[in-house]
This record gives sequence, structure tokens and C-alpha cells, in this order.
Amino acid sequence: MRKFLIEGLTHRPLTEPAPGPADPALEKLGLQVQSAQHQRLGRSLAIRMVDAGSCNGCELEIHALSNPFYDLERFGLRFVASPRHADVLLVTGPVTRNMVEALRRTHDAMPDPKWVVAAGDCAKDGGCFAGSYAIAGGVASVLAVDLHIPGCPPAPIELLKGLLVVLDSAARA
Repeated sequence: MRKFLIEGLTHRPLTEPAPGPADPALEKLGLQVQSAQHQRLGRSLAIRMVDAGSCNGCELEIHALSNPFYDLERFGLRFVASPRHADVLLVTGPVTRNMVEALRRTHDAMPDPKWVVAAGDCAKDGGCFAGSYAIAGGVASVLAVDLHIPGCPPAPIELLKGLLVVLDSAARA
């Protein structure tokens, strides 16, 4: 924890410049995601996000996907409130002991085909929270993970790229 405090005091904040209204890289990536989901599913991709005990850094980046700059809904991606409507379970943070059963039940409630994506370093192995008495571990200690998107927190573009990878791997399966 001391390492993070020292880094926070000695480094400038990491910020990402906002993409322009017609960012060609974002448009290309979004159209690839849209095409892949329609080829694989024939419809929009529904995402259920679960915060399993994070610091909310990853959630801020995930919520940025819904802002006017990224606007993931224009590519056919949408967040859903019920796991019964979801194709992808997007999990952030280390899994706290109190969230183990809730995470399993959420996964069990999802219809097939379903994919689990662990977003952020904490979701992989517990991150800076690893070893705490309150942490059960990373998402893989509770559920089979199809993809891990690295970063602390991962950038919105990386999250979109990760969803494209999930769709591409599903199309090959």
C-alpha cells in the first residue's frame, strides 16, 4: 500500500485526452465489435457488471464507455441490470469473501452462451489487496475466466478491445 501512496505523491495523475468527435481508431474498433457481435449472436451484446470489492477505479473507466465520447451503445453494446439478460459478466476488483456466493449466483443465473471477463489487475490476482483476510482472491479463484483485461484501471479503449477479443474467440469456438 505504501508503494501506491508514494507513486500517487510523486507522479502526475494519469489522464487520457478525450477523443475527438470523429476518432477514426475508436470508430474502427467499435465497428469491429458491432460486426463480431452480430455475426456471433445476431443481436446486441448485453453486459452485466459486478463490482466484487474494488476501489472503484475500474468502474469509473467502465462508466466512461457510456459517456458521449465513447458511447458504446452506438456499437450495440449495452449494460443490463439482470444477469438473466446478460451475455458477458464483467467483474472488477478482488473478490471479497462476502461476494463469493453473490458472484457465483450471478454467473449461474446467466443463460448460455456466457463469458466471464475480469477487468483490472485486482480482478486477476487481488492486486494491492492480495493477502488480506477479507479477500478470497481474483475472479479466477471463484469462476472460470475467459479473458483478463489488464490495467490499474484499464482504459476504456482497452475494455472495448477486450470485448472484441471475447467475441472473436466465441466465434472460433
